[in-house]
Parts: sequence; structure tokens; C-alpha cells
Amino acid sequence: QVQLHESGGGLVLAGDSLKLSCEASGRTFRTYAMGWFRQAPGKERDFVAEITWIGGSTHYADAVQGRFTISKDNTKKTLYLQMNSLKPEDTAVYYCATRDGVGLEYERWGQGTQVTVSS
Repeated sequence: QVQLHESGGGLVLAGDSLKLSCEASGRTFRTYAMGWFRQAPGKERDFVAEITWIGGSTHYADAVQGRFTISKDNTKKTLYLQMNSLKPEDTAVYYCATRDGVGLEYERWGQGTQVTVSS
């Protein structure tokens, strides 16, 4: 059974950078796409970025376009999120997730990692 484990969160100052990782465990790992989502206190969970696992096509939320970069290492079964020029409004719990086909919902989620950006 595949599990996802995020790491790399922390407390940083506005303008700083941070890189999140999400490692998939399990002997067999196949997915169509992996994504990052975030949930700020008192708010709904929002989409951040997505990458297709084979082709590497990416898609970003407008709020992070140009500041965040999603990438992957298929051999390590690891997803990354490089976050630059962080803002206080980026403060949230960041989750990685997978979806197994076009048009399918994200079904497999990690436990999340906290990112706090202080002004």
C-alpha cells in the first residue's frame, strides 16, 4: 500500500525560500499525476500545483505562478515543491496527493507539513 510522506516545512521570513518533499513509499508506485495543496487556518484546502508523473506537464495556481516550482524524481518516487519569494499569505499546511487518471479526483494524501511565513 502506497503512503505519502511530506517533509521540509518550517518557519521562515517573508522573501525566503523553502523546498518541500513528498516521498511515496511502497514497492509498486504508479500514478497519473501528483500535486501539492495547502490549507490555511479556517480556510478550505486549495490547489497549489500539479505535475504528471510520466510526461512532467505542470500546472500552477495563479497565486504561486512564477514563485513556486513543482518537480519530481521518478527513481526516488519523490515530489518536490520549491517555494521562492514566500509571503505571509503562503502560511498553511501543505499536502501532497496523487490521482490515478485523467479526470479523476485526488485520492491518496499525505499527512501534511506546516509552512509558516513571518512578515
